[in-house]
Amino acid sequence: MGNKKILLFDDDVNILEVCTIILESSGYQVATSQTSHDIIEKVTEILPDLILMDNWIPEIGGIKATQLVKNHPDFKHIPVIYVSANSDIHLLAEEAGADSYLEKPFNLDDLENQVKLMLDTEMH
Repeated sequence: MGNKKILLFDDDVNILEVCTIILESSGYQVATSQTSHDIIEKVTEILPDLILMDNWIPEIGGIKATQLVKNHPDFKHIPVIYVSANSDIHLLAEEAGADSYLEKPFNLDDLENQVKLMLDTEMH
């Protein structure tokens, strides 16, 4: 089965670092990106089991980036967790076609639980 791979999109290096440490300590492989315009190339290269997508990521934004993945025949099955500080995050996640969402600032337990939930769901 191997380690599950998670691809994080966020332009905040601190968030990427913290999330990477937490997720790696839970046994996941983690790749990160600070831009989203090249999302299809990134996903093709890394083939993640899960994507965490920030709303405000340059240059095309989280919604557009998520839609690119969800409209891609090879990648649309990959679960996307949408991350945003907006109060209407559920609407943004829905518009993007994301599978789930996390409101910023999230605590790390929520992050881990959400990731685990998404990856467990994918197994069945």
